[in-house]
Amino acid sequence: MSDPVTVHKLDAAGTEVWRYTGRFLSRTPTEWKLEAIFDRAKTRVGDLTILAEDRFVETFYADRWYNVFEIQDGQTGELKGWYCNLARPARLEGSDLTQEDLALDLVVYPDGRMEVHDREEFEALALSEEERARVEAGLLELTSLAAAGEGPFRRPA
Repeated sequence: MSDPVTVHKLDAAGTEVWRYTGRFLSRTPTEWKLEAIFDRAKTRVGDLTILAEDRFVETFYADRWYNVFEIQDGQTGELKGWYCNLARPARLEGSDLTQEDLALDLVVYPDGRMEVHDREEFEALALSEEERARVEAGLLELTSLAAAGEGPFRRPA
């Protein structure tokens, strides 16, 4: 299932801030898993360093308020961690996948540590109380899944 896909990352106001290409690894009606290679300069979030050529296995959902990126070293394949965006549910139209990022992020390290990032940026967004509640519920779901090693945080035995 190596069909190409273009990912459109939008900000909370719906403005495109980043576009990149990946390829589908699997698809269901509500979950899309794809592979993409990081094509930006070195980026650091907490203790997670992302380099050009790192491999991302990205899971997007049509029915959840987040997406999860498993990040692997581009040279060794070693797991670096997971970067999770709290976002409105993703939309897939043909070969275009759109996600609206809502600023709040969760970083999960291979040793189980977790860090929430960009809380102040999230608080500053003009969101409804319902959207804020969905984001907070999504964050709680993500931390529970990560702590249990379930869902997109499941590692082969």
